Amino acid sequence: MDAIELAGVTKQYGDVTALDDVSLSVEKGEIFGFLGPNGAGKSTTIDILLDFVRPTDGTATVLGLDAQRDSLAVRERVGILPDGYHLYDRLTARQHVAFAIDSKGTDEDPLALLERVGIADAADRKAGGFSKGMKQRLVLAMALVGDPEILILDEPSTGLDPNGAREMRDIIRAERDRGATVFFSSHILEQVEAVCDRVGILRDGKLVAVDTIDALRDALGTDVRFTVGVGTVTDDIVDAVSAVDGVSSVQSDGDDTLSVLCLDDAKITVLHAIETAGGTIIDFETDETSLEEMFAAYTSDPSTDQMADGEPVLHSGDREVVGA
Repeated sequence: MDAIELAGVTKQYGDVTALDDVSLSVEKGEIFGFLGPNGAGKSTTIDILLDFVRPTDGTATVLGLDAQRDSLAVRERVGILPDGYHLYDRLTARQHVAFAIDSKGTDEDPLALLERVGIADAADRKAGGFSKGMKQRLVLAMALVGDPEILILDEPSTGLDPNGAREMRDIIRAERDRGATVFFSSHILEQVEAVCDRVGILRDGKLVAVDTIDALRDALGTDVRFTVGVGTVTDDIVDAVSAVDGVSSVQSDGDDTLSVLCLDDAKITVLHAIETAGGTIIDFETDETSLEEMFAAYTSDPSTDQMADGEPVLHSGDREVVGA
């Protein structure tokens, strides 16, 4: 049984289609990142999982429970950090967490949870005076009550400084390590790359890719930057490398280095071409496609990205997670 499963989920608001036939499986115990531009449908998906809104068509299942029929049972087993959360200005941080503990029926120590998210020193301060980052930490502490089987986090790093973002990543990893599933949406790509086992990418309400970040990079077949130290760069070396299939550009960085844009599988041929032209390979390194570049490729206009016969090209490693 998967932790989360969406099957043909569509959500329409009048003439606007927020989600279009989305199917997705999230395995138990994985950290799954949900990516997409603003308005792609990420928050709508989370709202459906939590029964804040109902799908127009399709089904959503959480821990084997129907997200709509069994919404109360789902929320008892799930920790939630929503994007549009509300705190009570006149209540302290301790009171907020104590309320969450009472709601879940556990006997946890509010101060211990506040310590875990880094705001124990503000336990008895009223939330109305908190910064955005402190409020984010407080809501996370409430989400952690009861050791939930799934954490659903909507933009969890919003308002956090670099230290706070690092601590958020540590908490997410710790939750995964104890066996929880973490499902979170984010537009901060560095956070996603640092912690996710797999990602799904939404564009205009459609799920256009699901896989590990490395596999999605490989599937794009985009150029990599290949920097080669060659001793002395000559015109013959430049011409030889330029003639290699899969090379899109070559430029000399000084007298002893070539910077080559090429397909990943052309790198060995580039090295052979340099040696054949009389060059000496001193060292080389590859800068892989950045997550920002990959994200842009998958979320660009369909006429310019990885599409086939009008359908998105989907990748899911050894599992078929999404049907095209």
